[in-house]
Amino acid sequence: MILYLLLFTSCGEQVINPEKLNVIPPVFPDYTGVTVPASIAPLNFVLSIPYDKIDVTISGKKGSLHIQSDKVAAFPPSDWSSIVQDNIGDSLQITVSVKSEGKWRQYLPFAIYISPDSIDYGLVYRLIAPGYEVWSKMGIYETCLSTAKQSTILDNKLMAPNCMNCHTFPQNNPHKMSLHIRGANGATALVQNGSIEMLATKTDKMIGNAQYTYWHPSEKYIAFSTNKTQQGFHARDEKRVEVIDLESDVFVYDIVNNEMVSCPQLSSKESFETFPSFSADGKTLFFCTADARPIPEEYNQIRYNLCSVSFDPVSRTFGNKVDTLVAAEAMGKSVSFPRPSYDGKYLMFTMSDYGNFSIWHKEADLWLVDLNTGISRSLTEVNSNDVESYHNWSSNSRWFVFSSRRIDGLYTRPFIANIDSNGKIGKPFLLPQKDPEEYIRSFYSYNLPEFVTGPVEVNPRDLAAAAMKPERKQVKPAN
Repeated sequence: MILYLLLFTSCGEQVINPEKLNVIPPVFPDYTGVTVPASIAPLNFVLSIPYDKIDVTISGKKGSLHIQSDKVAAFPPSDWSSIVQDNIGDSLQITVSVKSEGKWRQYLPFAIYISPDSIDYGLVYRLIAPGYEVWSKMGIYETCLSTAKQSTILDNKLMAPNCMNCHTFPQNNPHKMSLHIRGANGATALVQNGSIEMLATKTDKMIGNAQYTYWHPSEKYIAFSTNKTQQGFHARDEKRVEVIDLESDVFVYDIVNNEMVSCPQLSSKESFETFPSFSADGKTLFFCTADARPIPEEYNQIRYNLCSVSFDPVSRTFGNKVDTLVAAEAMGKSVSFPRPSYDGKYLMFTMSDYGNFSIWHKEADLWLVDLNTGISRSLTEVNSNDVESYHNWSSNSRWFVFSSRRIDGLYTRPFIANIDSNGKIGKPFLLPQKDPEEYIRSFYSYNLPEFVTGPVEVNPRDLAAAAMKPERKQVKPAN
C-alpha cells in the first residue's frame, strides 16, 4: 500500500489513549460527508471550539496523511493531491483529535467522498460588502479550484469607483465574457479572445440598458433583460431590502450584426419579463414572467412563472407560443434565475415567496426541473434554512455552484455540489480557502459564482482602461 505519511516528529506529539467522543468534530467549514472532485484544493479546516492543538489523520484504501498544528488543519497541497487522486471513486476517512487543558480527545471519524466526475478550472465571482445605495471597494475575481489561489479580473480601484456586475461566459468559456459596469463610465464590456469592446446597449426600443445576461451556445448571441427597478426597505423584516421591477423586457443581442432583437411575447406592457437563458441546443429561450401590478402597493403579490419560447438562431426569430414550465404563481411562489444544464437534462431555478430579488428572502430555495419529464422538485439535498440564490453549472453538468447565506445569515458564500449521471446529488461543500478563517474575517459577499474552464484571458488594467475611455459602440435596434 502506498503511504503519504507526514509526521511532524520534531514539533508534534503522539496521541496516546485519547478520550473517545461519540460525536463527529465541529469542523468549519462543514466538510463532513461532502462529495468533492479529485482536483479540488485541500479542504483545510478549523474547529468551532477552543483547543490548543489539532491532530488529523486522513486514511484511504490507498495511503494515509497525518498533520498536527496549533490552529488550522492545513494539508500540504502535494500530499493532499496524491491521496485524493489515488482514491477517486472511493471515500477518505478523517479522524480528528484535539488537545485542550492538557488532555487529548478524539472524535468519531467522518468521510469525504471523491467523485470520479471532473470539474472545471475555476470559479469567478464578485466580492462586495453588503450595501444598498452606495458601494466602495468591489471587484470581479477568479479562484483556481485546484490551488485556491485568487486572481483579479477587474477591481474598481483600477478605475473610478464604479459598480460592476453580471459577469457571464458562454458555457464557461474563459476566452469570452460580458460584464456590466455602472456609474459615470457605464457600459457593457464585451471581451472576445483578447479584444475588448464597450457597448452602449440601450436602443430607442428599450426602457433601459441591458442587464441579467446569458450567452447563446453558438456564442453569436447574448440574451438580456432590461429593467426599470425600484428599491425598497423593510423597517422590521429579515428580508431587509426589495428590488422590484416597474417595467422589464427581454432582448437578444446579435453580436455579429450589433443589433438587439425581440418579440411581443418578450416585451409586453402587461407583463414583466426578466432573467433570460438559452437551452443547451440554443433553440429555446427560457425566461421569467409575471403580470404587471401597481408598485409599491402590490409588490408582495408579484409572482413570476418560468416560461419558454422557441428561438431560431439562423433567422433570429421567436415562436408565437409561450409555454409555461413551472406555474409558480399557482403555488403561491415566484421563480428567478433559471439556469439550464449544458447537457440538456435539467434546469435549475430559485423559488421564493414573491418577486425576483431572492437574495434577501430566507425562504428562497433551489429547485430542479427534469426537462425530459417536466417534473420539478425542491433540492432538499442542498437547501438550508437560509437563502439559496444564484447558481450555475460546470461545463460537463456534473457540478453546480450556488450562493448561500447559511453560515451567518448575512454574507453569501459559494457552495459546490455534485450531481452524478443518475441524478444523485451529493452534500455541497464551501469553496476551499488556504486559511478557512478568511470566511470569518471577511466582510465581503461572494456574488454570482460562475464556473470557467480555464483562466479568464483579460488583463485587469486593459479592461479598466477600456471602461475609462469615453468611446462606446452603440447597439442598434433590429429593423
